[in-house]
Amino acid sequence: MKHFLIPCFALLILQSCSLIGPRSDDAGKRTLGTRLDDSRTESLAKRNIRAAHPELQDAHFDVTSFNGIVLITGQVPSQEAIDIASKLVADMRNIQQVHNELEIAGPTSMLARTNDSWLTTKIKTTMAGSSSTDAIRIKVVTENGVVYLMGLLTREEAQAAVELTRKIYGVQKIVKVFEYLN
Repeated sequence: MKHFLIPCFALLILQSCSLIGPRSDDAGKRTLGTRLDDSRTESLAKRNIRAAHPELQDAHFDVTSFNGIVLITGQVPSQEAIDIASKLVADMRNIQQVHNELEIAGPTSMLARTNDSWLTTKIKTTMAGSSSTDAIRIKVVTENGVVYLMGLLTREEAQAAVELTRKIYGVQKIVKVFEYLN
């Protein structure tokens, strides 16, 4: 079994490199290294925030990173918790900007979280089927009906993504967290 996993892993890595490596005609694509940095940032930030204060151990929050731009969403019990999360993430390496969208509130219900997942799925599916957006270059985060759109896009691509998202039933608000190419 172990010998079977090594070739599968190698194939997966090679396939990922060909899919996500930048092409000269597409400046909006992120490299494998950038994607790995973003993933590391998300994991490390979540762990550091939970460990920083007793209030944050049971809080409902998430950290999303795209090209060094970090979005923190969720609910925490106090303004102090919001400030701690911002400071911890801003002090991490390779962080260009932090968007802290934490709210002082109790955690959302399981029904609200399920609805958020459904909204995200509908938005990503709509973008994938549209010729005006490249769903691979757009990250969609939904928290309590609010949709956060992240990505490295031209202004026209960003506007197209917002217009598609506006048409999805159930979206309460759209927040753009784009990094613009032009």
